[in-house]
Amino acid sequence: MHSMKPSLAMKRPRPPSPPLLSSASTKQTSSTPPPKSLHQPKTPPLSSRKPKLHTEWVPLNLSQSELSLPLTFPTGQTFRWRQTGPLQFTGTIGPHLLSLKHLQNGDVSYLIHSSPSESAAKLALLDFLNVGISLAKLWDAFSENDSRFAELAKYLKGARVLRQDPVECLIQFLCSSNNNIGRITKMVDFVSSLGTYLGSVGEFEFHEFPSLERLSVVSEEELRRAGFGYRAKYITGTVDVLQSKPDGGAQWLLSLRKLDLPEAIDALCTLPGVGPKVAACIALFSLDHHHAIPVDTHVWQIATKYLLPELAGARLTPKLCSRVADAFVSKYGEYAGWAQTLLFIAELPSQKALLPSHFWDIKEKKPAKNKRR
Repeated sequence: MHSMKPSLAMKRPRPPSPPLLSSASTKQTSSTPPPKSLHQPKTPPLSSRKPKLHTEWVPLNLSQSELSLPLTFPTGQTFRWRQTGPLQFTGTIGPHLLSLKHLQNGDVSYLIHSSPSESAAKLALLDFLNVGISLAKLWDAFSENDSRFAELAKYLKGARVLRQDPVECLIQFLCSSNNNIGRITKMVDFVSSLGTYLGSVGEFEFHEFPSLERLSVVSEEELRRAGFGYRAKYITGTVDVLQSKPDGGAQWLLSLRKLDLPEAIDALCTLPGVGPKVAACIALFSLDHHHAIPVDTHVWQIATKYLLPELAGARLTPKLCSRVADAFVSKYGEYAGWAQTLLFIAELPSQKALLPSHFWDIKEKKPAKNKRR
């Protein structure tokens, strides 16, 4: 059983519809850049160097069933990767600037634009993509226990959970609290611009995510002028708390990977602005707690439709949030967070378009049929 008490009225921001992964995808153009903040940071980035860009694409030995870029990057796990071409996404991992794209056969290749070490860049990329976990094996296990998941998996392959840097993940989800995708992206872009400039790809500039030391010199007033609102005090307050940790805030966050999930959630909730739902997102997307379930209204709707239909119409409470999380773990096991991620993505309008029309008709009718029985 989970000890966390998720907040009541929070919604996970619905990401913009990711591109459909089909033969028509090659006609897509790169996404337009998000609006820039009206206020630039007073303190300039640590470096304005312009690294030399490389041009060689290298196979990553991951098939589309193991990694679908459109089902992984624009679906609310991270707000720092940009679509820079048809089925191509670009972002930074530490000091490395990389792009990923699908080949014609669906396999994934990568390009290192700039990095102090290409071998280190590849290792960082493999770690970030959680490649030690076989998505196909997980999907098979989930499908054995859930016929609906088995149907979804046929059409939505490759929705992978990322393993992000905990500091970066934490700051991003502090920005996401009660917010929409456009504003979250704008805020994350502002914070990112405080870090070292790594290069430009297409219409986008990319920076290494700033360290806690760099963030500690940014004032609450500066963030408020940049449009962060009340979240400004949460970010500066959290940075101050992390900076006070004996072994450093980054190391303290990494240490939460060794704790049980309830302990990690409780520890994260001691940080300003971090509630149980945000803590569960951080635990799932950066701390190796693969059964963490970020319960918001969207996940509540999924649960009451397919896992706990007897709760349909009830009001979401902390007790019921814990019950929802337990229901996911009971159904899908120690990687329940990965299953929940796919179920969340499947509810996005663009992904529903990938499913046969009869799929939704049949599944929607089942609860009513069972009730009549």
